[in-house]
Amino acid sequence: MTMYLYPNQTNENGMLHIGGVSAETLANTYGTPLYVMDETAMRESMQAFKRHFTHPKLATDVLYASKAFLSVRMCKLVHEENLHLDVASGGELYTAYKAGFPMQNTYLHGNNKSPEELAMALEYGVGTIIADNALEIERLRALAKSPVKVMLRINPGIEAHTHEYIQTTKNDSKFGLSIFNDETYQLIKTIDESDNLTFYGLHSHIGSQIFESSSFIEHANAIVDVIATLTHSYGVNVPAINLGGGFGVRYTRNDDPVSASFLPDMLDAIAKGIEKKALTFPRVMIEPGRAIVAGSGVTLYRVGTQKTTHSTKSYVFVDGSMADHLRTALYGAEYEAVIANKLNHPHTNSFTVAGKACESGDVIIHNAMLAKSEPGDLMAVLSTGAYHYSMASNYNRLPRPGVVFTKQGDHYPVVRRETYEDLIRLDME
Repeated sequence: MTMYLYPNQTNENGMLHIGGVSAETLANTYGTPLYVMDETAMRESMQAFKRHFTHPKLATDVLYASKAFLSVRMCKLVHEENLHLDVASGGELYTAYKAGFPMQNTYLHGNNKSPEELAMALEYGVGTIIADNALEIERLRALAKSPVKVMLRINPGIEAHTHEYIQTTKNDSKFGLSIFNDETYQLIKTIDESDNLTFYGLHSHIGSQIFESSSFIEHANAIVDVIATLTHSYGVNVPAINLGGGFGVRYTRNDDPVSASFLPDMLDAIAKGIEKKALTFPRVMIEPGRAIVAGSGVTLYRVGTQKTTHSTKSYVFVDGSMADHLRTALYGAEYEAVIANKLNHPHTNSFTVAGKACESGDVIIHNAMLAKSEPGDLMAVLSTGAYHYSMASNYNRLPRPGVVFTKQGDHYPVVRRETYEDLIRLDME
């Protein structure tokens, strides 16, 4: 079975290199488990989205969806590449603020923003607040001392072909307000008529890990219809639309995601719809997150014990767990891995890769084709740049791994590995 590696990962004399740096060097320098992300690959992904998301009749912005992976250094990298930033909590907003990210280029999301989070956004001067419901509008009208730009998250009811946990526009979704309810349009009219709120437009997002470009085109056409209703029936101009993200990535060789090169088709569908319905051209935004960082990332583990059960199931255990790799347990997500120091050995043996957490469901990969390994070997789980550090926990009081960026043969830490002392830092006697 041929091993699959990402373009930023190379086989040099049987050793995996990530961004030009040996996996062994990284593991020996920073310890394991370790999240490794290639800075060059992330920059190239950002540049690709900016390059393809352009249209002669539409102004466009690319926002990085920070929930995929966020740190102070990541905020700086996003700013250096001239992307805007999407944050979804007070903690993400605070990180961006402390990193010095331009607040005017920051968008605050969330389906249940607290009064404190809204007040923080106003204090920091967040450029746009994406409201989810009528209560948030009521709170903003009470809090805002000067006009603040507001978008409303709407639900167009499009069911994208993806895992049900990450579909976000089913008619029973917790996100946004349905376009099929008159109250949604009345709320937009209220925002538009408010003295201290400026209606900036519509936000919608149909889900994550979507591989079919047709879903994104359908989404774009649905939003053009909403713009037409607001313009012609309610007299409300729509300056901007944010179509979210959801662009699928490759986790295994069986995945076949769309590339950013399809984005002009989506923009062209919007432009044609706007012209046909005699509407004003809106500014158009997207929010790639996973598609920017997932493939750049690798998690390095040290191999420990191996075991074959009475039922002949073969396990290989690593020094991490579901605490640093939750998506398999959460979604049944599939991954591929390699024995990083034995790339030239045949990866033809099937193992269940499991961790050290006290849970039967603590599985990282169910059927991994690997080389035979020994305690102390390095395992690299691929495509872990998104939603791994972000979802990491201290279950079983396991310290969270550090994060390291590589860059053209160099490497530097961006998040310090937790210590046992960190685990009790907030405890009270």
